Amino acid sequence: MIREPRAPLKQSKTQVLALGYSRGFRIIERVAIVGFLFLMLALVGKLWNSISRSPWLLLSAVLLAYLAADLVSGVVHWAADSWGTPEWPVFGPSLIRPFREHHVDQTAITRHDFVETNGANCLISIPVALAALLIPLEVGDNLSLFAVAFLGSLILWVFATNQFHKWAHLAAPPFWISGLQRLHLILPPEHHAIHHNPPFARYYCITVGWMNWPLTKIQFFPMLERLISALSGAIPRQDDIGEGAALAVAVLQREPHDPSPQEARLPALH
Repeated sequence: MIREPRAPLKQSKTQVLALGYSRGFRIIERVAIVGFLFLMLALVGKLWNSISRSPWLLLSAVLLAYLAADLVSGVVHWAADSWGTPEWPVFGPSLIRPFREHHVDQTAITRHDFVETNGANCLISIPVALAALLIPLEVGDNLSLFAVAFLGSLILWVFATNQFHKWAHLAAPPFWISGLQRLHLILPPEHHAIHHNPPFARYYCITVGWMNWPLTKIQFFPMLERLISALSGAIPRQDDIGEGAALAVAVLQREPHDPSPQEARLPALH
């Protein structure tokens, strides 16, 4: 049985992880947000004349990018949850630490401001935005047009992912947010709650969550974990929850099942 940490230990661990958010990285995030916004404006300008010529092509790129962003969010979330430590250089403080803080205190994300919530996603999106801007567009070149629109939409949804995730943890979101959540057009709290209940190793996708069910059905993440463990000997989530608990979760992962509606209503424990 995986036990929740006692309150004093939990508070201490939360504080330690929160202190890992440095002033230097916050400056980098601010620069990344400004750079990202300028690049997105440049991409809109690049695509502007094509909106009236190929509206359905652009719409299909936007929708497919939404699915792709959900998949990307799941892979990144799974990787940060399952491997490494917050002490790793570069990726530890910027990628792994926020997810580990979220494990200990789910409500911490609701107290993050705009910069802390979205800065890291802007930073990782900048190379994709530059790549999209470098693709030449010529009249009639639908493949290039689709590629630019898809990449631009992908990073737009990646940018929105942490905001959607944050909203899924709000106790009383504004009515327009809760409306989108009820329609499952953004990540719903009940759906995301499955991730925060035992075995804490499924439903990683946090943009909208549409990809969670198919990935669970094909055992996508358990298969990846078994492959990585076989090649490296590493145990997923060992640093996060301890070796014994990680081994217990690994056993549970060998027999995955679809969560019932009742599971989604369980009180979040992780």
